[in-house]
Amino acid sequence: MEIKELICIGCPMGCSLKVLMENGEAVRVEGNTCRKGEEYGKKECTHPMRTVTSTITLEGGILPRVPVKTKTEIPKEKIRECMEAIHTARAAAPVTIGQCLIENIAGTGVDIVACRDIKRSETDA
Repeated sequence: MEIKELICIGCPMGCSLKVLMENGEAVRVEGNTCRKGEEYGKKECTHPMRTVTSTITLEGGILPRVPVKTKTEIPKEKIRECMEAIHTARAAAPVTIGQCLIENIAGTGVDIVACRDIKRSETDA
């Protein structure tokens, strides 16, 4: 039996978790003070997921870049591929918050969405 130790980020308590692993399965979580801790511990040790945040180059906007994020979490192992796609992407102003800028990033089925409204530059209008 293997024991993995981690700090829970499921709630503000930040509990120290011990996840008991057997044959790649999380069989028990100890140290959590709420249900979220158990869920987080099992998920983090068997299939870690992350929300990715970054920026995309914005053409014709009042700002040069637009902040973006994944609409939902993606598998941790897809982060590098996701970031490579984000770094080569371009968007055109105007952009509205929640607007999909990249569909199905890295084949995850998750979209990259804008996190801010950005108007078109008057000099480019």
